[in-house]
Amino acid sequence: MRSNLPQKLFRKNLWVILILVSCIVSAKIYTKFFVKSENPDFSKIQFLKIKENLPELKIKDFDPNLLSLEQWQKLGLSEKQAETILKYKQIVGGEFKSQDQLQKCYSISAEKFEQIQPFILLPKSSKSSDAFAKNKWEKKEIKVNKKFNPDSYSQKDWENLGFSEKQSAGILKYKNYLGGSFVSKEKLKECYMINEENFVKLSYYLILPEKTPSDFNPYKSKFAKEKIKIKYQNFDPNLLDSKGWMALGFSEKQVLNILNYKERYLKGSFKTLEDISKCYMISPEKFEEMKPFIKLNPQNIIAKNTSISQVQISTPRTDFSKIDLNKINFQQLKEYGFTDRAAGSFLGFRKKLNGFTSKDQILKTYNIDIELTKKLLEIAQLKPVE
Repeated sequence: MRSNLPQKLFRKNLWVILILVSCIVSAKIYTKFFVKSENPDFSKIQFLKIKENLPELKIKDFDPNLLSLEQWQKLGLSEKQAETILKYKQIVGGEFKSQDQLQKCYSISAEKFEQIQPFILLPKSSKSSDAFAKNKWEKKEIKVNKKFNPDSYSQKDWENLGFSEKQSAGILKYKNYLGGSFVSKEKLKECYMINEENFVKLSYYLILPEKTPSDFNPYKSKFAKEKIKIKYQNFDPNLLDSKGWMALGFSEKQVLNILNYKERYLKGSFKTLEDISKCYMISPEKFEEMKPFIKLNPQNIIAKNTSISQVQISTPRTDFSKIDLNKINFQQLKEYGFTDRAAGSFLGFRKKLNGFTSKDQILKTYNIDIELTKKLLEIAQLKPVE
């Protein structure tokens, strides 16, 4: 009997065959009528760059490290963009060190950065920032190229050799302690402000005897006898101004340091005789010389002719609680205890910013004593410039 199996299988799979043929035909039709090329050419397609249309803003010079969320928004950024910038600042260590670093913040567009860049108070690149920091903190090297007599050197001369202001003042104080002369290389070597390395550099150039005379006594030296004799009267050191201290035989530079010491470390007044004796600008022999005439209570001043103290009694002191930090002047800063350099930096930075907008900005000023400045900020007012 003939088998019908092949016919049955053919009929059973006919629909599958028809569906496959239909798919092949449909694919060919689509390719022919709807796809013009198997390899389309996109090289002629151009993308138009739409430049950001930024509003004109009145921008002043600013330090991006000091701006708050609201101040960033005043520069034309959204609240979200401003928040991103502040977060980015924390990521890079809490402070932007250069304009290039700020530019990398993705929430500031190229157009916006170009708009604000001329007003950013930061170095252009991190390299220049690192170089500035290196120059600022790098230890000075002692340089000397000619022989000299250290007895004739002023504080400025010692600073020119490479010693700091404090070291130079300490060297002169030590000279005063010795009676006005270093006497010998041996004695100069004992100065605590000059380390072994620096003394070796200086030693060859010093015009001084090698050894100290066996009968040397600083209180009986010829230099001590040559000192100007002061006619002392009873006085209160808390009531002396610069002229009053100079009348006691101190130089202008010494007086400035004494007043700074009183304001900075003693909160504005000598409270005990020990406070006065610890002032590094007052030598032990000078203190002993003045001690019998020091009257810390102004009511106990007995002298009839008290020209030194009377000048101070009639001189009003500045009430810093009423002072506006955007109007405080050079003399008032010095009166509070700032050095000439610190006062100059304060006023220069304020001018650069066209006035301080916050007290935190003031603490960014170079060359100032941070602790002293913080005390001033607690007392004084700050009225933003209109």
